[in-house]
Amino acid sequence: MHMVIYALVEASTHDDALVTGKTVFDRLVGADPHAGAVFDYYVTFDEEDTSVAGKARWGDLPTAVPVDSDDGQDLLERGWEATKEEFDRNLERVREALDELSDEEIMRDEDLARHAFHQVGAYDGPTIFLYNEYGNGIRHREQLDRVLEESEELWIVPADVHF
Repeated sequence: MHMVIYALVEASTHDDALVTGKTVFDRLVGADPHAGAVFDYYVTFDEEDTSVAGKARWGDLPTAVPVDSDDGQDLLERGWEATKEEFDRNLERVREALDELSDEEIMRDEDLARHAFHQVGAYDGPTIFLYNEYGNGIRHREQLDRVLEESEELWIVPADVHF
């Protein structure tokens, strides 16, 4: 499956932001020897040579934009809303599992209950859409606000990832 994720990186130019964003995505696909793979591969929106990912799948998105620009605010909102919606959806599944299933049924992963527990607690992966420049998933609003406040030259870089 494909999804668009976003790296929030500090940079002074568009090119620096794109390079730093790709470093984040490299970590998330395990290209960095010190990081485990979270996604299979990524395609940034400056790449034209694919017919199944990036622009070919999602249309034109900016390659990298300052977060405080209109396009940057739009991308940030998309990333945050997607993260929040996935969290809410999985938390509801957890609540239903706790109300409706026995401990043994949860242990057996009946109705994918344990998977929902895992997704609620995930630090990265398909339920997290925003990442800081170190490749750490941004999991809650206070964490996002802290990242936004700590930098004066913050850019957002989108990428299509496969998992």
